[in-house]
Amino acid sequence: MKLSQLGIGKKGVVKEFTDLEMSVKLMEMGCLPGEEIQVQRIAPLGDPIAITVAGYQLSLRKREASTIVLL
Repeated sequence: MKLSQLGIGKKGVVKEFTDLEMSVKLMEMGCLPGEEIQVQRIAPLGDPIAITVAGYQLSLRKREASTIVLL
């Protein structure tokens, strides 16, 4: 399952990334493999989404979230 498919309040653990270039950016922001992610909010049109990872809140475009594969 990809992060972009998760609903509000749902949690997942980062397994891997599908885009190498985007994975570097996401890992610099704390989205490391093994980290738990929880979806906090989704904008009315579905983009962007707000997540909590490593104790802080982060906003991602749906396209960016779709590159994160969860366990």
